[in-house]
Amino acid sequence: MKVVLFCGGLGTRLREHSDTIPKPLVSIGYRPILWHLMRYYAHYGHTDFILALGYHGHLIRDYFLKYDECMTNDFTLSDGGRTRTLHATDLENWRITFVDTGLHSNIGQRLLRVRPYLEGETEFLANYADGLSDLPLDELIADFRRRRVVATLASVRSLQSQHAVQASQEGLVTAMKPLRSDEFLINGGFFAMRREIFDFIGEGEELVEAPFERLCRKKLLSTYRHLGFWQAMDTFKDKITFDRMEARGECPWKVWLTEPQRHPSAAASREPAAGAKSAGHARKPVQALRSGAEQGIAAK
Repeated sequence: MKVVLFCGGLGTRLREHSDTIPKPLVSIGYRPILWHLMRYYAHYGHTDFILALGYHGHLIRDYFLKYDECMTNDFTLSDGGRTRTLHATDLENWRITFVDTGLHSNIGQRLLRVRPYLEGETEFLANYADGLSDLPLDELIADFRRRRVVATLASVRSLQSQHAVQASQEGLVTAMKPLRSDEFLINGGFFAMRREIFDFIGEGEELVEAPFERLCRKKLLSTYRHLGFWQAMDTFKDKITFDRMEARGECPWKVWLTEPQRHPSAAASREPAAGAKSAGHARKPVQALRSGAEQGIAAK
């Protein structure tokens, strides 16, 4: 399956870095978060990428045009520096298409603009390109195919430490629950979609708003509930969190180091995972859990 990565956002909450480089190029250790995400997809056998570029897209093009595997992999130098022998490779089997999707386009419009590069594809993957997870991608895809919906998304625990307040119309508090609770799940930004998604997106529409609401009404949107690791790169604090995890060698998203290589056809038929309401790109909390495609998407 092809993988669409939305790489055009301004990253306004990460100004310490995104004033000079786009968010997907913000590094974790000595590799950008975009590389980590692509390596994750490659582990599951999905190596045909479409990068939907926008803000500072030329820097993402330049990164890959000048990519030197010796700078990120072990190698041996011999013959007075004339011969370099790589002991590992990253991009050998990757195919990357770079598409300018506009400076101020939203996610829905970026998806519409890469549509010509998905010609002939009945289904594809997509990602916001600003978060990492140990989500079992093969299981998400298998669940998506069994449900026969138009789109599915991974719903994950919120990282917020605030408490959600439930109250009566009279203003009396009836319950308070931490947003980290399993009952409050948010959109993790990992999607699987069928080509029919384009029939639900109008010009100018944000993907998770009107298009997903239309899918909900037709019961064509599902979610895969993932309670494992998930972390977004939204703020400078998130950048520091990722760097400290990398320094300690505690990187659960690096499934290529801890699991056997997966193949797209290896996704076994399993019972569908429990579903959940989800949220828009703003990652707002979800108020209730449901199963299958019987769910709604909170507005951004």
